[in-house]
Amino acid sequence: MQLLLLAKAPVPGRVKTRLCPPWTYEQAAVVAAAALADTIDALTATAAVARTLVVDDELGAPPPGWCLTGQRGGPLDERIAAAYRDTALPGVASLLVGMDTPQLTPAHLGHAAERLGGADAVLGPAADGGWWLLGLRDPCAGTAVAGVPMSTARTAADTVAALRGHGLSVAMTATLRDVDTVADAVAVAAASPHGRFARTVAGLAAGAAR
Repeated sequence: MQLLLLAKAPVPGRVKTRLCPPWTYEQAAVVAAAALADTIDALTATAAVARTLVVDDELGAPPPGWCLTGQRGGPLDERIAAAYRDTALPGVASLLVGMDTPQLTPAHLGHAAERLGGADAVLGPAADGGWWLLGLRDPCAGTAVAGVPMSTARTAADTVAALRGHGLSVAMTATLRDVDTVADAVAVAAASPHGRFARTVAGLAAGAAR
């Protein structure tokens, strides 16, 4: 199994802008950086033959044991398809996640990998109708995602339909909550109180209460 992390560089004004207001662009970027760091930690602690950061901008040197590549294409669906294609390893399945679910754990990823053992694809739905994980036994099947509208309340359902339309069997894994709004951030931090993300959100909440 190869692990892919599709990520944005935590640049103020470019990440987590739906947190603003009440938070500033700079604060939202700090939250994004914490979410990215916790996600990297979870993937690093998960057994894999390779781990690759697929970034949209300069992010500096990758963490130890990680590869780094750039995102290609225009809309998100095209960039996801390109991420699978650009990192494909012969005979190795790929699991792709984003940086919006810092509460994910190696157990979540392990369960998804188990589900992929009996299907061509595994999808982890998000509570808002999107998805937080897509695993493909054959990464070349990522072309099925191209053309699927992203960031809608039907993204997960449309992705499943697209995969099945390409003749792939699809298994489902756990539903997680994406961090898009401040309410999401507070709920995710409360449910997973350890790590950089929870500490960052708690610090911002404490500052706002003063």
